[in-house]
Amino acid sequence: MARIEPLAPGDLWPPDITGLVPGNDCTDHVYRFDAAVPGPHVLVNALMHGNEVCGAVAVATLLRAGIRPCRGSLTFSFANVEAFNHLDPQFPVLSRYMDEDMNRVWAPDILAGSGDSIERRRARSLWPLFAEADFLLDLHSMQHDTIPLMLAGRSARGRALAGRLGMPGFVVMDGGHAGGLRLIDHPRFTDGADGPVALLAECGRHQDRSSARTALAVTARFLAVTGAVATTALSPWLPSAEPPPPRFVEVTETVTVCSEQFRFLQDFKGMDIIPRAGTGFAVDAGRLLRTPHDDCVMIMPARVPMRGQTAVRLGRFRS
Repeated sequence: MARIEPLAPGDLWPPDITGLVPGNDCTDHVYRFDAAVPGPHVLVNALMHGNEVCGAVAVATLLRAGIRPCRGSLTFSFANVEAFNHLDPQFPVLSRYMDEDMNRVWAPDILAGSGDSIERRRARSLWPLFAEADFLLDLHSMQHDTIPLMLAGRSARGRALAGRLGMPGFVVMDGGHAGGLRLIDHPRFTDGADGPVALLAECGRHQDRSSARTALAVTARFLAVTGAVATTALSPWLPSAEPPPPRFVEVTETVTVCSEQFRFLQDFKGMDIIPRAGTGFAVDAGRLLRTPHDDCVMIMPARVPMRGQTAVRLGRFRS
């Protein structure tokens, strides 16, 4: 079950990143390293949400281990540091963002617009860097105690890279949220048959220490597959064997909360499979919501559904 209680002694606690301030780039909390050999620009981002600390643990670990690119450029970034700095272990869920969800502000018109928030200002400062990336990995965690997922969006090249990575073992192909574009949904990473690739890794539950281990393993695999870092340098975190091909899940419907009365009919934890089409799974504004097809996968159900936000994504397995 998802937890919104204070952090416990055995939980994953926020890492100390004070020694990593301000970074070595003109943008604060950003580290960029250039190799002598030409190659792609590979970027790993953490802390899109201030309470999702597994990515910060992974990035801090690799920075302190002295990981450097063998070709091209390698960048590590900490995104919503303001929210992270306000993380209270008694109320960790409240530090997801300051003014608005930072992973809903990546539409070109928002980045170029005049609307103001802490998250929009930070996104605008980071976008020139993200716009240079050839391969981008955005590290996240989840509310529910569910298995890790890789979100590839609707991009065919995103699905192809996720398939090459092979971890986590599930790849979700989806179109994002009604509330705004995620970083991986920006047209730079989705338009056209070829071009830059962005993936979003959901590494496990916010509080689980295993989510940090997953974030490290996925990041190491990402850096190895993209050729940014030599596998010998990444050996402490790479899997001992080649991962098997992942299972692909295509999102068939995104359910957005329409009323304050939304409620699930059972405690879905994520990746639950409902066998029969037409099975009721939630009620919203007095209307029963039913599964649209057999073997319906419940992807990342919201712990606290909020009006206008995504309640759950419905999907099916694809070959």
